[in-house]
Amino acid sequence: MNSISLSSSDILTQQLNNSGIFSWEELLLYVKNIPYGRNANREDLSLVLRENKGTCSSKHAFLKEVANQNKIPNIKLIIGIYKMNESNTKIGKILSDNNIDFIPEAHCYLKIDEVRVDCTTPKSDFTKIEKDILEEIEIEPYQVGEFKIEYHQNFIKKWLFNSNTTITFDQLWTIREQCIAFLSL
Repeated sequence: MNSISLSSSDILTQQLNNSGIFSWEELLLYVKNIPYGRNANREDLSLVLRENKGTCSSKHAFLKEVANQNKIPNIKLIIGIYKMNESNTKIGKILSDNNIDFIPEAHCYLKIDEVRVDCTTPKSDFTKIEKDILEEIEIEPYQVGEFKIEYHQNFIKKWLFNSNTTITFDQLWTIREQCIAFLSL
């Protein structure tokens, strides 16, 4: 992809330009290098810049919104459900301590010209989870809030029902939250 300038007059692009970020390539690198962490309001994409942090959802929704505002083609925002386990995600021994092999986890990333790009952290490497993808859907930036949560929870509930396990949804979701908190350390 050639250098693409960020020159839209929208608020997010202007905030980026005021911060010295003028190209799509600079933005991808910048977002990948800001700390991982939940924002105060997942609906307010400007918090990725203002709070200097974000999750896979907020970072990639922010990137997709900037791409939309700057009419950058062939950028898709994706939710992928993958088998989060201790070897493909650095979550410590939380799953093995609870006798769980994996949890279906919702992860957001971009597809740029159909190539998956993960800007969650500097060490993000999509190839670590690629073989564990269970399902992918394309969404819009505004869907990283309630839609993503409901989609993820419904996927887990269906998965639990079909797997005939004894663990409840609430138990599994609590363990998942422990994993996410561990990732934020």
